[in-house]
Amino acid sequence: MSYTIPIGPYHPALEEPIHARLTVDGERITDAEVFVGYNHRGIERLAQERNFIQTLVLVERVCGICSHSHSLTYALCIEHIAGMEVPKRGQYIRVIIEELERIHSHLLWLGIACHIVGHDSLFMQCWNDREGTMDVLEALTGNRVNYGMNIIGGARRDFTDDQRRDLMAAMDDLEKRMGPITHWLTHDKTLAMRTKGVGILTREDAIRLGAVGPHARASGVDMDVRRDAPYSSYEDFDFTVPVQESGDVYARVVIRVLEIYESIKIIRQAVDNLPEGPINLGNRIPKVPAGEFIARHEAPRGHLVYKVVTDGGLNNHRVSLHVPTFKNAPTVPVMLRGNTVADAGLIVASIDPCFSCLDR
Repeated sequence: MSYTIPIGPYHPALEEPIHARLTVDGERITDAEVFVGYNHRGIERLAQERNFIQTLVLVERVCGICSHSHSLTYALCIEHIAGMEVPKRGQYIRVIIEELERIHSHLLWLGIACHIVGHDSLFMQCWNDREGTMDVLEALTGNRVNYGMNIIGGARRDFTDDQRRDLMAAMDDLEKRMGPITHWLTHDKTLAMRTKGVGILTREDAIRLGAVGPHARASGVDMDVRRDAPYSSYEDFDFTVPVQESGDVYARVVIRVLEIYESIKIIRQAVDNLPEGPINLGNRIPKVPAGEFIARHEAPRGHLVYKVVTDGGLNNHRVSLHVPTFKNAPTVPVMLRGNTVADAGLIVASIDPCFSCLDR
């Protein structure tokens, strides 16, 4: 006999509001529906009433985890419309902050995944190391969440020689600390039982449904905007795009672990080769002509897209943003089917959802 079980919109396994309606036969999920839209804030509408510098502050608050990604993608749109060429040093500083943000985002998700499966000691270890990364971000930018490092035309703050040395030391320390975490995440029997073969998304379904980011790469989809359509001088860096084939929750864990190592590699290259010169084009409100541009960005959760339309005035005519969770959410019902109710929270969380972004 089939039953319908609701999960959410508020649920102990999910940190943000989402409502999943599961049709179950015993413990087995036979069908699923996902409903979103509990956190709408009207940010796109607010952007039409603000100038370009004010909008940077606004879009940085779309998400507290990938705030730098949002402000950078918006800045890329305005800079292209206005014909601005950001100095190389400013581009490298942007890359450093972006990769630090990716590290802290992945460690946050790994910790949450461990917590959901009941491995709280590993959860605390992941978040302890994330705390160190956030301390580095605070030392470099003055803030732990919304960094305020992007301005139209470059980066807001430069790095001193001491800050660069401290950053390199922090990356060395993080790489050492990642050794035990990597071992336990990939060899612990409890984690393996809860993640291997759970919530499978095949490569075909990932492509059909438009999955992006680590979620897609865990299903064998080899794509990364940093490599495929470089921005902010990413073409200068040597890094690997990790891909897994199994498409289960375990693969999503492995992908994020491997990406942390690649982010450390990119940060080292950026610090070692940080160009001389200015970091921005000045702090004045730019004169932006009428035009439009679409910027693509590889945020920690995946493919982030901004379209900005200007009319020659001081404010945006239109700002439209499509976030990774918007693209990954349709995969959730497919992954839930055939699994047990006990795994539902973990499967939903495995896309690293940000419903704050989705319901912008």
